[in-house]
Amino acid sequence: MSQKLAVVAGGGGFIGGHLARNLMEQGYKVRSVDIKPFDRWYQVHDDAENMQLDLMELDNCRKAYAGADRIYQLAADMGGMGFIENNKCLCMLSVLINTHSLMVAKEVGVERFFYSSSACVYNADKQKSEDVVPLVEADAYPAMPEDGYGWEKLFSERMCRHFREDFDVPTRVARFHNVYGPFGTWDGGREKAPAAITRKIINCKLTGDHNIEVWGDGKQTRSFMYIDDCVKGINMITDSDDVLEPINLGSDELTTINGLVDMMAEIAGIDVTKHHNLDAPKGVNGRNSDNDLIKKYLNWAPAIPLRVGMEKTYDWIHEQMTADVDSTVFTS
Repeated sequence: MSQKLAVVAGGGGFIGGHLARNLMEQGYKVRSVDIKPFDRWYQVHDDAENMQLDLMELDNCRKAYAGADRIYQLAADMGGMGFIENNKCLCMLSVLINTHSLMVAKEVGVERFFYSSSACVYNADKQKSEDVVPLVEADAYPAMPEDGYGWEKLFSERMCRHFREDFDVPTRVARFHNVYGPFGTWDGGREKAPAAITRKIINCKLTGDHNIEVWGDGKQTRSFMYIDDCVKGINMITDSDDVLEPINLGSDELTTINGLVDMMAEIAGIDVTKHHNLDAPKGVNGRNSDNDLIKKYLNWAPAIPLRVGMEKTYDWIHEQMTADVDSTVFTS
């Protein structure tokens, strides 16, 4: 195992940083690659080979994946709903990373190529009601994904399929459902709902102003997957000989956004007054993961309770917000 090289594209990001650490713990040699300068990586692992490269460029993909046994393609220009609704072109340009990564994976003959897709590929008509029926993998078609980001993900899923069918590149694809946890984006505009709400709640507690803005009416329903479940799922899906088509990787524990706000206020030990911004981006009305297929293939599904994961996330973000030192980069 120690002789195998795993390359994590997007290794300076939230999920990539956790995955790189886990792969090293398994005994892989790890090369982490990200476009961001090292001082903006969320985790920098000294035992990994760390490279700053723009993987939209084919030559940079050849440098990044040279000698790779496994490629984990997590790199993308994306963020939370506020970002993806206002940066559709930037999100779609990530297709260059996926295209060039697959081309080089074919060239070097990798034993596995993992691609991180998203629940944003699902047909919007299936997500109009807060009383959502959990999304099964077939619900991605007929295609009506999230504009911009969702189309990029859906197209790249198909590309992974055809590289597997036409060129024998052993691709594996997981559709992530709202991953959260420590060592992630919690401010600046790219953060997702769990981190954004946690930041706002902590700010209420620190300032004494217990008014909080909630995007939308707060009745939107979502499921959120803790990072440890995400990394475990990536490993199991990548190793599987049975999971060939895109598969859900997400919790099926459903909550409303208002419910998440109430949970975080309870964790913080405060009462808050919600102010709903109906003009803010709020995404689809309802989304949840159907986990029947992952249970069938892997006899496992994400199961870390939301309350447990959010307590850990709260503690970490609270530490960052109250620290006296720069918390942009965390070195293991």
